[in-house]
Amino acid sequence: MKTVTILGATGSVGTSTLDLIERSPGDFRVKALTANCDVEGLAAAAIRTQAELAVVADQSCLLALQYALRGTNVVAAGGQDAVCDTARSGADLTMAAIVGCAGLRPVMAAIEQGGTVVLANKEPLVSAGEVILAAAKAHGATLLPADSEHNAIFQCLAPDQVDRVRRIILTASGGPFRGWSLDRMRGVTPEQAVAHPNWSMGAKISVDSATLMNKGLELIEAARLFPVDPARMEIVIHPQSVIHSMVEYIDGSTLAQLGPPDMRVPIAHCLAWPDRMVTPMAPLDLVAIGRLDFEAPDETRFPALGLARRALDAGGARPAILNAANEIAVAAFLGGRIGFLEIAAIVADTLDRYDPPAPRTLDDVLAVDSEARSIADASVKNGRVKDGVN
Repeated sequence: MKTVTILGATGSVGTSTLDLIERSPGDFRVKALTANCDVEGLAAAAIRTQAELAVVADQSCLLALQYALRGTNVVAAGGQDAVCDTARSGADLTMAAIVGCAGLRPVMAAIEQGGTVVLANKEPLVSAGEVILAAAKAHGATLLPADSEHNAIFQCLAPDQVDRVRRIILTASGGPFRGWSLDRMRGVTPEQAVAHPNWSMGAKISVDSATLMNKGLELIEAARLFPVDPARMEIVIHPQSVIHSMVEYIDGSTLAQLGPPDMRVPIAHCLAWPDRMVTPMAPLDLVAIGRLDFEAPDETRFPALGLARRALDAGGARPAILNAANEIAVAAFLGGRIGFLEIAAIVADTLDRYDPPAPRTLDDVLAVDSEARSIADASVKNGRVKDGVN
């Protein structure tokens, strides 16, 4: 029986993880669950799974959590330090699903205690990739990718045949505006941007999917996770979201991982790895699907892809700046303060205006992240940056 800690238990990845664990009670025991301040969701999950510990990152929510857990054996704790302590408490497997750079310190804490860490948030590898990978190597931690694309590559890439790989191909749905003109995209509303055609996700990642920034961030992650030259990593639009990624070998063979657009598939692979586990997903009906389409991405209409590729090639602090500026820009778009096409423009402007030395520690990464956010936020407030796309 594996002990599991879920960092970010009330988000979409956390709830999908809990769904799978609760379907296999004899295989997993929940050690701890954390959330930011969703007291009701966290308490209910902790009681259902008989977790040992429930933690809210927002200290002001602790009293409400303690009240919600009264009469149970679940211990309540609160604060950022308590989340990090929870991450290093010795679970066999830690699901890292805290959104944003708030998840960096807990992920590092989980890595430092060894064991298996499942990465479901992008920031550890995008913003702090070199620091995170060095820590994993130093502490003997195993990192498993929960993103559907990286998990697909993980399943298709033979570790002893990396030097025989010709290409890694990440697929992208293209988002809800794949066929839209630039003029039409200028009028995109937040409600339209979060309505992903295939996946059920949170607002921020849905917007990232709509701009294709999500795929750019995944490209950076793939370059960190897999020992293949990033120049041999490509992105292909695949609207059906059935093939999640592919690995092409030098003999012409291409291995693809197929599955429904449901995060429980890659999460289940990580939970059971190196074994497999039963999931509630229906068998893939290829006859009903009927066809699989592919097309090249358009970086003129979706400039986020090019920004991410250039940040990856430049290395150093560039990926962290890209990620931080994008978070600020997406939040501003969701708040109605900027237009859809201005998201990428603000990211590009922040990259142009800020070029610090490469971060060496997690504190360095967080300092870069903070400064990049300040620069991007100032651009949002003064309205200086326009979409700049003709």
